[in-house]
Amino acid sequence: MIAIVNGKVLTITHGTLEKGVVLMDGGKIVDVGVDLEIPADARVVDAAGKYVLPGLIDAHCHAGLFGDGVGWEHADGNEMTDPVTPHLRALDAVHPEDLAFPDIIESGVTTILTGPGSANLIGGTWICIKTVPRSSIEQMTLKEPAGMKMALGENPRRVYGTQKRAPSTRMANAAELRMALVKAQNYMMKWEQYGKDKAEYEEKTAAGGKDLKVPTPPERDLKMEALVPVLRREMRVHIHAHRADDILTAVRIGEEFNLDFNIEHCTEGYKIADILAEKKINCTVGPILFSRSKVELRNMTPKNPGILARAGVKIAIQTDEMSAVRYLSINAALAVREGMPEEEALKAITINAAEIIGVQDRVGSLEPGKDADVVIFSGHPFDYCTVAEKVFVDGELVYERKD
Repeated sequence: MIAIVNGKVLTITHGTLEKGVVLMDGGKIVDVGVDLEIPADARVVDAAGKYVLPGLIDAHCHAGLFGDGVGWEHADGNEMTDPVTPHLRALDAVHPEDLAFPDIIESGVTTILTGPGSANLIGGTWICIKTVPRSSIEQMTLKEPAGMKMALGENPRRVYGTQKRAPSTRMANAAELRMALVKAQNYMMKWEQYGKDKAEYEEKTAAGGKDLKVPTPPERDLKMEALVPVLRREMRVHIHAHRADDILTAVRIGEEFNLDFNIEHCTEGYKIADILAEKKINCTVGPILFSRSKVELRNMTPKNPGILARAGVKIAIQTDEMSAVRYLSINAALAVREGMPEEEALKAITINAAEIIGVQDRVGSLEPGKDADVVIFSGHPFDYCTVAEKVFVDGELVYERKD
């Protein structure tokens, strides 16, 4: 048992505890409170004058896929040979020895959602992992698959337009995406019909029927097979969209196919915040610490997260980065500086991020029963001078700052 005592505990979901106590055992949080009884055999960690928080979460990054520190020629984040690649899996590309992971864990970011970039209309499935470097990706995995990546706007039309193939316009972006989803619907219906025919055949055979025709299953198509959980709302879709009109195209397609989806980046979301709030569409916003590197970012503003949050949109703040995921808290701090309520900014890199990924039962807040991912910060995480002094993942001390 480990007992973190005397710190200012930001539970995220149950308020702030002055001189709080966090008890951890067996990789889980056992209790959180004030004046808790501490077992005699507990290892006590004194966090007096420090802030104690759940491990931070980046709900959209590309750590482990783009070869941090070894050059773009080693990047595995975009398969730029086909705009529709739902069968690709981040699981098969994340490198556990990527140099990004030690940097990230030292910042107090313990969970990330990482996966394919936005070159393709459908890029493949993402993976949610703990950021402690391990010998295999399986040992780091929290949830897999953790969503399907889709993209609209400038990126897919630029990538494939330069190849003189579709999509080269925003019209083709939407059309090609809809065509892929319709094809997947047809594929799904064929398999559903096969299931009915097989059940009927087995029922008649059991009743003594003879000379019955054995149903033939449809040929497997890995691309379409990967989209079936999306159409059944069993897998969330993360749709990259910056411009307001692209965001609304994503909403239009999402509603047409009854998808469980959220918007990634949502750079011009502030222009349509009322629509996003009314439709209860979650958004993963950012990066905030970024330049206007392409045309569709010309209207980006650090005020965006605050405007969306005040309108009632549930948001997570993301970095879209590799090793620079370590600046997640700085991105959130900039949002606070530009008008986002501090409490909402904290949720945006903890519990909101966990809920958008779909791992809120495991991480995102300090509550009994959740994974013991706990960080002791030297000060408030939004202070640029603050550092993570101790990082626990699954109750194990995985990083301790040495001066």
